[in-house]
Amino acid sequence: MKKITSFLLTAIVTHSIGAQSFIQSYKNRADAVSQTGIITNLQEFSNWGIKKTGTPANENALNWIKNKYLSYGYTANQITENPFPYGNATSKNLIITKTGTVYPNKYVIICGHYDTITGPGVNDNGSGTSIILEAARILKDVPTEYSIKFIHFSGEEQGLIGSTHYVNNVVYQGNNRILDIKLVFNLDQVGGVNGNNNTMVYCDEDQGGVQSNNAASAAVTQELRNCTALYSPLQTAVDPAENTDYIPFEQKGEVITGFFERIRSSYPHTANDTFANTDPVYIYNIGKATVGALQHFAVASETLGTNETFPQNTLESIKIYPNPAKNLITIDFPDTKVKNYSFEITDFQGHSLLKVANERKVNISELENGAYIGILKTGDQTVARKVIVAK
Repeated sequence: MKKITSFLLTAIVTHSIGAQSFIQSYKNRADAVSQTGIITNLQEFSNWGIKKTGTPANENALNWIKNKYLSYGYTANQITENPFPYGNATSKNLIITKTGTVYPNKYVIICGHYDTITGPGVNDNGSGTSIILEAARILKDVPTEYSIKFIHFSGEEQGLIGSTHYVNNVVYQGNNRILDIKLVFNLDQVGGVNGNNNTMVYCDEDQGGVQSNNAASAAVTQELRNCTALYSPLQTAVDPAENTDYIPFEQKGEVITGFFERIRSSYPHTANDTFANTDPVYIYNIGKATVGALQHFAVASETLGTNETFPQNTLESIKIYPNPAKNLITIDFPDTKVKNYSFEITDFQGHSLLKVANERKVNISELENGAYIGILKTGDQTVARKVIVAK
């Protein structure tokens, strides 16, 4: 990705929310984002390797994403593959449609690309992919007034090929606008940089290109900033629109916004765009902001359904410290009643390297420097955390 405009608006949001009001049910759903789910998605995304457009690995990643939606309860009728040519090969965009209750033919699009080049692309764009999946999981049975399309594009790294194909062949056919789009909300490179103080996210605003949609983009970008303040701990700043998958929409006059990491990583497009170099807690917090904002944009029900339960004190709040660690880590529980549990450390491919039972302090002195997954299980509950060893 690269900037398509040369100036930058850096004002930090001051939590002046204006007309937007805090909605408790939106907050409950935003808090349902699972850090364990984020880490699991990042791990599985990484394990598909270099997912270059038109390759078997790219196709494998698409099928993995599709199976995630099926596991959440989305039906085959809600899932569409949108193939497009790439050289001598074919790649596919994946579109999942959740129908709105009041405006079924007007769409909020949340999107990001899943193709990578050179490396596994855990930041660019496993981070956005994992968040879109979490949002789809949480909102699957939540009524929204507007329809939502969860879209995973391929061909982004080769020049927005997949999103351009989708806009020119599905959203538009010739000069005829087929899909009525409320706005396009894109997530790209939101993985953060391991070891940095990742407390701020850029909200992308259309400040160039077609001029007629700039004011509307500024308005929805401010709403995105407001939602981020309401439903996550992150601060925000405004970033000019990037050269990413909302641009083909923008060029047709559609309204765009999106998230992009504030401290820009140098690892994307290299073999080092790995789990070790990202900040899963940052991705988790952007996930909370995303779920809050998506509910606002699609006008989700303000009443929790009978199947929506959000325990306030779960294993998700466990802490493992210090992190990075040298020889010893401590597991800290919010609920001291947890007594019988196992704790396992695996590499990123899932190979078990260490396993203990009911130990609050775990000796990791035999592990080499690097990033690992710490998995804690008790009963039928499981949580995962990133563990860094640095001696």
